[in-house]
Amino acid sequence: MPPRSRREHGDPLVVRAARDRERHVSQVTSYGYLAGRGPKRHVTVTPAPLRYWQYQLASLRVIALTVLAVVAWLSFLGWREGRAAVVDELPLALGLGLLVLAGSTGRLTVSDTGLSTDIAGLRQVSTFGIVPLVLVRQVVAGPGPEGWPKARRRGGWWPGRQRVGVRHLGMDGETEQALTVWVRDPDAFADALGCPLRT
Repeated sequence: MPPRSRREHGDPLVVRAARDRERHVSQVTSYGYLAGRGPKRHVTVTPAPLRYWQYQLASLRVIALTVLAVVAWLSFLGWREGRAAVVDELPLALGLGLLVLAGSTGRLTVSDTGLSTDIAGLRQVSTFGIVPLVLVRQVVAGPGPEGWPKARRRGGWWPGRQRVGVRHLGMDGETEQALTVWVRDPDAFADALGCPLRT
């Protein structure tokens, strides 16, 4: 009987991608949201270390909607109850706004088998799409070049981070897709994905 790894490399790309997707979920969920603290205490089998991870701010849309909601709330309260009520309510409104932004902070994670983005408030890795590493085709500095499919944005800009484009296949193993992320170390990110960074 051939070794398991040899059998797996003979499997169709779609089967390998589906298997790697499940392995990614298993490895990533063995770590808490604060990945630097190591695996969760209740994990019985120590997972492999994550290849790359970083936190990402909430999108500009979420930040704008949160600020708008806080301003609307305080404006309505000021119109209805007066300035004293706004002053009393201000700490609660700002606190809830900051809580929404903290809960909307994402984490970009590369495991041994996949790439994903999850959000602190939801903690459901599969909700935000996983790209198995067997489907990654190319990693470039900057946005994707001409000829690439329209890239999905994952996360927003932070000071000191650089934009990186990733071209990959869809879960059907055929459809060309792409995404862009802002990363702190493009070379380390590309290395974690198993593709050299092209400039």
